[in-house]
Amino acid sequence: MLNFVLKYAQYHDMKNVKMVVTDMDGTLLNSNHEVSSKFFEIFDHLNQQNIIFVAASGRPYYSIVDKLQTIKNHITIVAENGGLVIQNDEILLSNSINHQKLSNLFDLVTTIKNSHPLFCTRHRAYIRRTSIELIQLFSEYYSNYSVIDSVEEIEGEVIKIALYNDTNSEAYIYPFVKHIDTDFNVVVSGNHWVDISDFTTNKGNAIKFLQSHHNISPSETMAFGDYNNDFEMLQLATYSYAMANAHDAIKAVANYQTKSNDELGVELILEQLVTKNGKY
Repeated sequence: MLNFVLKYAQYHDMKNVKMVVTDMDGTLLNSNHEVSSKFFEIFDHLNQQNIIFVAASGRPYYSIVDKLQTIKNHITIVAENGGLVIQNDEILLSNSINHQKLSNLFDLVTTIKNSHPLFCTRHRAYIRRTSIELIQLFSEYYSNYSVIDSVEEIEGEVIKIALYNDTNSEAYIYPFVKHIDTDFNVVVSGNHWVDISDFTTNKGNAIKFLQSHHNISPSETMAFGDYNNDFEMLQLATYSYAMANAHDAIKAVANYQTKSNDELGVELILEQLVTKNGKY
């Protein structure tokens, strides 16, 4: 309740917002992995008001583009939890896992029981051989993929390793990889996912880069998120919103809360933003 009170108490300050950043799964996307038509309607107003829009996701670049195809030339995309920042097909920032360390990581993640690893490069995901059903599930997020048996089959620089557990990643994967968090960024990115990236890779560092690039401050930034891979980026936004369906850690760090992803929680706040900044 306090978060909503604070939100309305500072509503008049929304006119300062120059950049909006939102996570995708569990945030902008509904439970069917869809973007609402209402969002695209509101986006037109954001664009007209020269408010920069950033889609920041653990998804690969091509998957985010697929969801936001009609506006892809008017937005900035932060993919792979901050491992890639791309605008109009131009790479602004790219971080990859040290190639010499990849073999040891491959050996580690492929020995975790009931864990299914995906090795993500800019253009393709390499999926460790598994059931057809799981590969079909993964293709929602990684439509460009190859099935592999060994690390030698991976082509290109690996930006992120995504580990999937069909029950709960925080309980059944994270305990087996948390010990490497001194050398890598290890984060629970969803109920079923744990992601491993270069130590410097997170959405927060990507957003900090964009803030510097555009000369935008945290007080001019609005951000939405639902899971632990959103933690750092929410800390860089004065207008930070946790979804009603968010992890408790995200609700604790966000300054405000909004409705769930299935209740158009992002659109609710963005509608207030564009109404405050101009005629909607």
